[in-house]
Amino acid sequence: MSDNFKDQSPWGTPPGGGGGGNGSGRGPTPPDIDKIIREIQDKIKKFLPGGTSSGGKPIILGLVIIAFIWLASGLYRVLPDEQGVVLRFGKFIKTTQPGLNYHIPFPVETVQTPKVTKVNRMDIGFRSERDSGFSSGGGVADVPQESLMLTGDENIVNIDFSVFWVIKDAGNFLFKIQDPEGTVKAAAETAMREVIAKSDIQPILTEGRSKIEIETQEIIQAILDDYESGIQITQVQTQKADPPDQVIDAFRDVQAARADMERSKNEAEAYANDVIPRARGEAQKILQAAEAYKKEVVAKAEGEASRFLAIYNEYKNAKVVTQERMYLETMEKVLADIDKVIIEKNAGSGVVPYLPLPELKKKVTN
Repeated sequence: MSDNFKDQSPWGTPPGGGGGGNGSGRGPTPPDIDKIIREIQDKIKKFLPGGTSSGGKPIILGLVIIAFIWLASGLYRVLPDEQGVVLRFGKFIKTTQPGLNYHIPFPVETVQTPKVTKVNRMDIGFRSERDSGFSSGGGVADVPQESLMLTGDENIVNIDFSVFWVIKDAGNFLFKIQDPEGTVKAAAETAMREVIAKSDIQPILTEGRSKIEIETQEIIQAILDDYESGIQITQVQTQKADPPDQVIDAFRDVQAARADMERSKNEAEAYANDVIPRARGEAQKILQAAEAYKKEVVAKAEGEASRFLAIYNEYKNAKVVTQERMYLETMEKVLADIDKVIIEKNAGSGVVPYLPLPELKKKVTN
């Protein structure tokens, strides 16, 4: 290094700082930028291979190794259940998917890898003993401030439910909301109160729980999407839905009475379904028998009328013969089943020898 450079300050002025260098007395001399750059270049050349310094090679080799290690530190791996979040000077830049990725090494960029497939659970209306800090497990503690809700028919219901959620966008999850769990809890409680306020208590206590769970899940998801929370609700599960503890016995009595009413109603309907078809069958049978009798009588009457007309027509053609035939047929019918004695008035004594054919016929029959 030259003696002139050693005697000057970093800005090219003499150590005395006066203006004696130029004898003008107008202050310090401005620095010579070109000269300063040349001096710096000379210093750097001493450390380069082929320079004037023999110890420069180990130093430059160490610098190269350090630079390589620094660049290699930008490699990072994202596991299958994670999502990479790249920050540049603390500002969110992008998200990366599972696998081997690269970012500008620290301190320029850093990476966070939250687990996005883990299913998180939020209990509302109750707390387990583990969550409440009790040592003995297996029990739950009710939280009335969260569980008591007003129904659409102005009743109060004590409902406990759980919300299951996962991270779907790690960037939004980390930087869009300050308290993810608190946000999920507030959104879930708001959604459940909205759904309960539109429902009557009877469906809530019986068959309407699945519909309530679906509607609540949809409302929670809509709220979280508006917040750009990066959270996906996977399920809303109702744990309990009962009347308040103070009136639960009365409600159970009402439920039992309603069950008895339904049972009696079903029994009555079953009896009616058994009796009414049989009565209808009997009525149909009577109607069919009456219809058959009607047809029989009408047919018989029509036959008698036809027969009378036929006889009448024969009578008009041969009155004497017809009268004789009608007389004989009538006498045949009248005398068929009685004992008869025939007397011939032209006989001498008036008695005709009689063979008791009916008596013989009776004896043969016996």
